[in-house]
Amino acid sequence: MARDHFDVAQFRVGCAGWSIAKQHAGLFPRAASQLERYAQRFNAVEINSSFYRPHLPATYARWAATTLENFSFAVKMPKAITHMRRLVGTADLLERFLAEAGQLGAKLGPLLVQLPPSLAFDARVAGAFFALLRERFNGLVACEPRHPSWFSTHAEALLNEYRAARVAADPAIVPDAAEPGGWRGLAYYRLHGSPEMYASAYTKAYLDDLAKRIRLSAAPVWCIFDNTALGAATTNALDLVDRLDEAQHLAIGLP
Repeated sequence: MARDHFDVAQFRVGCAGWSIAKQHAGLFPRAASQLERYAQRFNAVEINSSFYRPHLPATYARWAATTLENFSFAVKMPKAITHMRRLVGTADLLERFLAEAGQLGAKLGPLLVQLPPSLAFDARVAGAFFALLRERFNGLVACEPRHPSWFSTHAEALLNEYRAARVAADPAIVPDAAEPGGWRGLAYYRLHGSPEMYASAYTKAYLDDLAKRIRLSAAPVWCIFDNTALGAATTNALDLVDRLDEAQHLAIGLP
């Protein structure tokens, strides 16, 4: 059931990465690092660099130590797991990744499992992988499948069984991909920009509708803007935060 009002702990908004483009520098307070500056305006970030290369445990620990108490990191699973091994025989890689990202401690948010567009749903492979992951990790998991076969009742049931939320993505490869799915204990939006992926900014009308959907969500929400190529992600994320803050103030009677 949707909430009549919401609180800041129920939603997290941020970008894929914490780089601050020159045109947005004036929107962020001064601080020692870009991450510290970024974390003073947003309460979440998605670490995408972990997809391409491992980071030292000490690096994750440093990131956690330099952000505010209420800040949280989503971490993208390495492509060695999702794209190269295609979810098969991944125990060694999972253990290394979890040991590294685990240094974020209480600031570790969802693990993002983004699948290659060519990876069709296979119940045996997917079930074995998520069972392996759940043997080692009890936290939040979001899965972004990009093959149409994942948008079926069978795939939905499997994701729900292993408490993996299905990402709501834009652009959506099928209509159902635009809506959160899988396990309903988390709603995770990844907005890549459309019509031009990674570049296009979202309109006022789109952000108004998105803010309404977030406010009405019965589950905690993560919303990550990945339209970073021309800096639109920062503007869109800040605009969405403003909308949600305004709605929160109205809900509790603040001016």
